[in-house]
Amino acid sequence: MSRSLLELASGAEGRLTNAPARGGVVLVNGGQSAEVPGTWSATLEWLVLRLAPRCPDLGFLEVRYRRKSWRRLDSCVEDAAAGLRALQGRGVERCALVGFSMGGAVSVLAASGDAVRAVLGLAPWLPEDLSFEPLRGKRFAVIHGSLDRGVPGIPGVTPASSRRGFERARASGVADAHYTVVSGGLHGTAVRAPWGLVRLPRAYGWANLVARELERFQASG
Repeated sequence: MSRSLLELASGAEGRLTNAPARGGVVLVNGGQSAEVPGTWSATLEWLVLRLAPRCPDLGFLEVRYRRKSWRRLDSCVEDAAAGLRALQGRGVERCALVGFSMGGAVSVLAASGDAVRAVLGLAPWLPEDLSFEPLRGKRFAVIHGSLDRGVPGIPGVTPASSRRGFERARASGVADAHYTVVSGGLHGTAVRAPWGLVRLPRAYGWANLVARELERFQASG
């Protein structure tokens, strides 16, 4: 399992795991109200370390935003799009977007290109004014922990709020859609401690569900 750092065209940073062969996955982090420098997502990093060996034909590109804030959503979307272009520059023709927390909205907004075939929101923030037009003709799946009670600085990150967003997506014409609740799950799969990643309850349940969606993505090609 190879890993390398990339400078993306937007100025953001990418971390590529696996040399992409049959497809690529761009993973984007959450954020907060304050405009602070981007960080690597513990949840996405934990997932990639477990999913990359299971999906060796997929390249996994984690994106570290320039600034991670829902007040700079346009900047975060630019960074996600730069991640997609980086994979396309390596010959990838089919991509999936995985967005954690605020990254759910980022993934939806970055999904308009023909190369994007699927969007997966993990405990996603799907605000009331979010347009789901970019998802037309694409797979949209949402996974949320039943015990998630939201995150300070990002209003509306709960199973109830993501379910409302999911239903708005379906009402807007997104036909290929699926919603799953992880019983006993929290907000994501891991947190970062000084000594490394700390797995949250039901993390492997999340990983299996994400793997299933990625296997579906691969099979659809």
